[in-house]
Amino acid sequence: MESELQKWQEQVLYLTRFKNNKITKAMKTVNNVSGGRTSAYLAAHYPADFNLFALVRTNDKDCMYPDAKLRQIVSDKIGVEFIGTLEDDKIIHTILDLEQYLGQEIEWITSEYAFEDIIVKKKAVPNVSQRFCTSMLKIVPMQQWWYKNFDEPIEVRLGFRANEQGRKKNTLASLNERGFVPAKVVVGKHENGNNKWKEFDWQKPAFPLIDNGIFKDDVENYWKDKPVRFAPINNCVGCFHQEPILLRKRFDWHPNKMEWFIKQEQAAENLVKKINGQRSQYTKWKSQFLYEQIKNHKLQLDIFESDFNECDSGYCGL
Repeated sequence: MESELQKWQEQVLYLTRFKNNKITKAMKTVNNVSGGRTSAYLAAHYPADFNLFALVRTNDKDCMYPDAKLRQIVSDKIGVEFIGTLEDDKIIHTILDLEQYLGQEIEWITSEYAFEDIIVKKKAVPNVSQRFCTSMLKIVPMQQWWYKNFDEPIEVRLGFRANEQGRKKNTLASLNERGFVPAKVVVGKHENGNNKWKEFDWQKPAFPLIDNGIFKDDVENYWKDKPVRFAPINNCVGCFHQEPILLRKRFDWHPNKMEWFIKQEQAAENLVKKINGQRSQYTKWKSQFLYEQIKNHKLQLDIFESDFNECDSGYCGL
């Protein structure tokens, strides 16, 4: 028989979920894991129903991930063939290590498009004025994952640290009048073959690290003696948010991947010229330089990856 205490606890739970004359279920929680130390800290300290990682892919064989066995493991996780990523290859180890450390599965998702495919689709490369790489390669796959698995909004925890109040403010500014981030999701096809779209309230953001006063040194100190491997800098190796001096050095550290970024500028220019007969400002990753020019620049001093931090990475981890 249930004790009086158990009955009372169930009654309190019932009443706390009673709102506007209907029972509301607690939202499922999701930790957004980007591959960096901060989002990994979030997952380690604030357990959620799901941990979600969006993998940026390329089908360029020159950027092939070197370990065939791990390529197959990743292919099995994402459901499509994995050739390589435009991020530091170490990110694959990061997510696999983190799964073991957490003792909880991480949901691997990926866009239906490889990175070069969205450049062909847009006839442009992403840059500071049109950051469609983040939306198409990370946010849209998250929304599609949500639409496939849920019929109500979820709480998404974001790894913004206590000194990043500006990022929190910008995120909150995107909420609709109901307090949710809206999403337009493809739900089918019209008779003419065009996509059929519908808008949903899909997530409410949460900021545990800000709420609990967690700064960068807390994150760095935590991971010093833990068995999780991290890249020195997170996100795509040729991210346009990075300073030219860092991009130049990355041609030494990741030559095959940085050559990919040069090829995409050339491909986008050829596409636009074929259509318009002239160059577009949207065929350059950075408005003031071509990546070919950055590659050919001679450094006056030696620099190391440790000279930079995630502030140079464009915050693509969301």
